[in-house]
Amino acid sequence: MQWISQILFALSLGTGIYFFWKSVSKIKRNINLGRDIDLSDNASERWKQTFFVALGQSKMVRRPVAGFFHILIYAGFVLINIEVLEIILDGLLGTHRLFAAPLGKVYNFAIGFFEILAFGVILACVVFLGRRYVTKVPRFTMREMTGWPTKDATIILVVEIILMGALLKMNAAEQVLQSRGVMEAHGSFPVSKFLVPFFDGFSDSALHLMERGLWWVHFIGILLFLNYVPFSKHWHIIMAFPNVYFSSLKNKGEFANMSSVTTEVKLMMDPSAQPPEGYEAPAGFGARDVNDLTWKNLMDAYSCTECGRCSSVCPANLTGKLLSPRKVMMDTRYRLEEVGKAMDTQNSTVKVDDGKDLHSYISAEELWACTTCNACADACPVNINPVDIIVQMRQYLVMEQSAAPSELNSMFTNMENNGAPWQFNPNDKANWTNV
Repeated sequence: MQWISQILFALSLGTGIYFFWKSVSKIKRNINLGRDIDLSDNASERWKQTFFVALGQSKMVRRPVAGFFHILIYAGFVLINIEVLEIILDGLLGTHRLFAAPLGKVYNFAIGFFEILAFGVILACVVFLGRRYVTKVPRFTMREMTGWPTKDATIILVVEIILMGALLKMNAAEQVLQSRGVMEAHGSFPVSKFLVPFFDGFSDSALHLMERGLWWVHFIGILLFLNYVPFSKHWHIIMAFPNVYFSSLKNKGEFANMSSVTTEVKLMMDPSAQPPEGYEAPAGFGARDVNDLTWKNLMDAYSCTECGRCSSVCPANLTGKLLSPRKVMMDTRYRLEEVGKAMDTQNSTVKVDDGKDLHSYISAEELWACTTCNACADACPVNINPVDIIVQMRQYLVMEQSAAPSELNSMFTNMENNGAPWQFNPNDKANWTNV
């Protein structure tokens, strides 16, 4: 029977990893649809930023309550998954607690520590469910959070409670078997020992069945969680690290100069000027669809935690405007996923025209409500920059569609005719000094 269990385990593990890799490959393909951008500069500063922001969760603790419980879940997720290595080896080799004998007291301490973390994860998940459904924190009830986004967050929290609960109950059942001499005694169980009374009345065979059943529930649950994450906002668990590493090192609010526009203007103003060698006139300006954005913009979209910290500090959002920076990132991801699915349907390696674009998701009203203050970029715990996407979409509206608001069009006209935003002759611009 043992070899059958090992074969089933290996098949389950292989299947889970295969489907996870397929999902990751599609996400990588989608991100690579974006324009190229060089973000390889200053590696030491980038690693430092990754250490403090992604690993150290430095931006999360700006809100102490949410930050504390998030770090609890984060630490639990990282450290408890060390135990997954033992589960995988036990499943493949047909052993039980493979590391117990060689590690001795260190193993006992680790198991006890993992149990405390597991309880902490359960507690944090309950708190987060309470914040969503009882206290109803405002940033979790914005219009973009209706429907699937809220269900997605709930599913993850419930699954984490189930996984941690299965781990603790498995250990409780094993403790009874250890006390009866059926299993070798090892491990420290500071939390699951309180569950032992619930298992005391069962026979040895029933307890063994429960222990193995809970072991399989925990393992299969991990595989299901692994394959659910790429379709969830919780993909930020993986994406946070590369996203922070490649985030801009420039000062917030510093706009990128459009070299193509600069070159075109120079050529227009100087008839004798020659274009640079190999120069090709740009096919368009700004971002009409996701493939016009940079790959870093698209990575931002996949890294969004949907926490809403960006929208909760956005002055446009706070004053009742339609703009929500979180929605901009969510809509970018939704559109990118839509483009990817269309490519899969038509078995294409390039973006296919489906009659829609990113502006079908994000309205002009939302785009022009942005003050470009960068409060959203500063608040984001994984260094996402919604303003960069907004500005590129604005550039498309202005330079390709001539669809700027009337106030801006008046300013553009004045700049062209008068060399200043104001509607008077440039020779009169210093007259105010005579007043």
